[in-house]
Amino acid sequence: MDPGAVGTTTTSRTRTRVMVVDDNAGFRESLLALLDAGELEVVGEARSGEEALSIVEHLSPDVVLMDVRMPGIDGIETTRRLKRARPTLGVVALSGHEDQAIVREMLVAGASGYVLKDSDGDDILNAILQAAHGGAVLSPEVTPRVIDELTEALERERRRTKELEDAQIELMERAARRHELVARLSHELRTPVTVILGMAQTLARGTSNGEVREELLARIVDRAEDLARLVERFELTMDANLTERVDVVELVRDVTGAEPRVAVTSAGPIPPVAINPIVGRRVLTEIVENALRFSPAPSEVNIWVTRGTDCVEVRVADEGPGIPPAARERIFEALEQLEDLNSRIHQGAGLGLTLARAAARAMGGDVVVEPSEDPGSTFLWTIALEQMEI
Repeated sequence: MDPGAVGTTTTSRTRTRVMVVDDNAGFRESLLALLDAGELEVVGEARSGEEALSIVEHLSPDVVLMDVRMPGIDGIETTRRLKRARPTLGVVALSGHEDQAIVREMLVAGASGYVLKDSDGDDILNAILQAAHGGAVLSPEVTPRVIDELTEALERERRRTKELEDAQIELMERAARRHELVARLSHELRTPVTVILGMAQTLARGTSNGEVREELLARIVDRAEDLARLVERFELTMDANLTERVDVVELVRDVTGAEPRVAVTSAGPIPPVAINPIVGRRVLTEIVENALRFSPAPSEVNIWVTRGTDCVEVRVADEGPGIPPAARERIFEALEQLEDLNSRIHQGAGLGLTLARAAARAMGGDVVVEPSEDPGSTFLWTIALEQMEI
């Protein structure tokens, strides 16, 4: 049969219709004889990928026996185009190569089977029949290696999928924490704004004497400055995702260097962590200022930096009155202080620890109060290492 020719046989349509594509005329003839002996209907042949693509619509084969290595459009690209135009078409790759990359590319392109040219005739016929009925056959010489490679590829894909799922969960958690911060900011801004507005309205009515007006103006200025600092602290917390490699010991010494009451100790090598250094500074500042505020002078505040199992741990211990077990979570709530309002001696808005915990969690860590039988309190800031470790 001439290349590009349409078969003229009148054999029943129940026989499997095969088109042969190979650039070697002698090998094509051998295949035609094999297929005829196997009672398969050869509907056409082509010597190139281009020729196969041009005649396939007229021939309507059930299976294409495809050479992989051909000049011009090779068997891989020809298979890809054929399967795109006719998804149900069976394609059996026929090649003298056992190269795993070629096998993989041919299967990815859509081939139903891959048989070596020196395989037994029965193997070739079986691969064609299997492809015609939606099955797949790989030559025994390539099957074990293909299975191993596909298994490894599947495992890599599973690991990648797991990593993507974990990353998606982390992004969702971070988005939820950011939403919580925005909601808290909105809530906490209302109080100082309401106070400022009330005092301004009092001044606007003009019913106050000069001394009262001066006092109201001074209070408005104080409240406005507190409000500006509050907004700045929230802005820093919102930038927690902008991370870089940070030396925690260096950060601690930098924050506390000017405070003579603070002693810093580090144990062993401490690996760098992935955090926003400005936000990390804010977390530490809030915890240290809280410790200094509640520790009677001249008592020390001790800071220990150590490496945990999967994190860097920063402990800040003071010699203050301590925190009852029932209040160890409540102190992290906004506007919470343990001192009674009427007897309070330590000033503050009750937001420092709230912001410290929110910022630490936004960077994948946490701030907690450690249980202790000793006087005072110990705050633990954990900083995750998994983002940095191999």
